[in-house]
Amino acid sequence: MDESRIYLTHLECSVCGKQHAANVEQHLCSCGGILLARYDLAAVASDVPRDRIAARPWYAGLWRYSELLPVAPADRVTLGEGATPLLPLDWLGQELGMDAWLKDEGLNPTGAFKARGAAVGVSRAKALGARTIALPTAGNAGAAWAAYGARAGVPVIVAMPKDAPPLTQQEVALYGARLHLVDGLISDAGRWVAEGVAREGWYDASTFKEPYRLEGKKTLGLEIAEQLGWQTPDVILYPTGGGVGLLGLWKAFAELRELGWIASDRPAPRLVAVQAAGCAPVVRAWESGADTTAFWEGAQTIAAGLRVPGPLAGALMLRVLRETRGTAIAIEDEAIAQAMSELAGHGFWVCPEGAALLPAVRRLRASNWIRAGESVVLLNTGSGLVYPDVTPPNGAVVI
Repeated sequence: MDESRIYLTHLECSVCGKQHAANVEQHLCSCGGILLARYDLAAVASDVPRDRIAARPWYAGLWRYSELLPVAPADRVTLGEGATPLLPLDWLGQELGMDAWLKDEGLNPTGAFKARGAAVGVSRAKALGARTIALPTAGNAGAAWAAYGARAGVPVIVAMPKDAPPLTQQEVALYGARLHLVDGLISDAGRWVAEGVAREGWYDASTFKEPYRLEGKKTLGLEIAEQLGWQTPDVILYPTGGGVGLLGLWKAFAELRELGWIASDRPAPRLVAVQAAGCAPVVRAWESGADTTAFWEGAQTIAAGLRVPGPLAGALMLRVLRETRGTAIAIEDEAIAQAMSELAGHGFWVCPEGAALLPAVRRLRASNWIRAGESVVLLNTGSGLVYPDVTPPNGAVVI
């Protein structure tokens, strides 16, 4: 078998279904829909037995799943991303009467799961001839794309709110990317990037405006399935801002089922979109039964990654929640801060976005939406080290 083969066949619009060529730079469909990468999964199933994946070294990271990624080996830009642990939360499982796990993405390069999307996104952008990459960010994605751009030798321009976490601003500058601070939200940063893309011809790496960040995030689902012995958990809770990881999980389990690598008679995990009460457009739309999200005015939360008031993929996220029999829930900042302290007491210094999952899982278990004995994965998206300014005191005694 030729392990350098790319099984990517085309891009498909998530709205109208139109197919687009994958060998040239593409962004959104002409109808405005998000483009999804499609693969010759029948050929993958024929060429690559599941056991071959398991035999590959774990240190290869997300590239262990190369046949389900759009990048040739010679084009990979890597800093060692992926292969993060899935750790049992025995104390939480005992408390709630369920099987609880934490997927800890804080151990990725640049301290967040954004490294997955940046690795694949930058690799593909460079292979397609991008000369300058530009993106808006709430913080962590900018740091990741700046790091991988430096690794690839491709200039990166990052726009973020001026009150984004200071450490991520420092990271962007340290990696040599151009940093533009806006007096506003990520939506305002997005407008600034869009103007530059139109004027300067930058490669637009805004969330979902290129198809390949999603492919990197998809590897979260591939890893979770493999780490559970190619089984699917009953529920995955995901802190939801722009929603790339949420859709990546959905796409991963759909592809695994089509490949026959997971049981076809077992349902996909029920996905939970967890948002901050101060910025919860997906939750509001879900609770009202709407088909898409509306812009959230006055967005404010200590969880910077959740402060995304107008997600481009709002309609698609709601579709995914319906298809997976999932739900959406909003958590107050006070509860997020308390959860950061509690998790630290068990050895986990998680980001505020990830901390929101702890009160969320308790509320869903209390309402019996999560049932006794079910297996549940909490997907922590980053390290608390990136957010020293929002880490609450834990009452420790200094001697």
